[in-house]
Amino acid sequence: MIKKIPSFLYNKYFLTLVVFLVWLTFFDRNNFISQVKFGRTLNNQRKQKEFYKGEIYNDSIALIELQDTVKLEKYAREKYLFKKDNEDIFIIVEEEK
Repeated sequence: MIKKIPSFLYNKYFLTLVVFLVWLTFFDRNNFISQVKFGRTLNNQRKQKEFYKGEIYNDSIALIELQDTVKLEKYAREKYLFKKDNEDIFIIVEEEK
């Protein structure tokens, strides 16, 4: 007993719609799969943009603070271990337990 094929499968509009959807999903240059990939990439780039905006803000604040010579000297001594000519620097490293 062969079941009868539904009549909507013979409908030319239905078949055209199915072919159109398959074409858009897989074969077109702007297919659904590539659009999903582009969306993920766009979200990643938006997150990176926000991160770098925050970094620029923090760096600009640090740059404004370093305009003062006292703070600049303090930063150089702490970060890069600069010293004056008549000073000795001792670095103390704590042992890990």
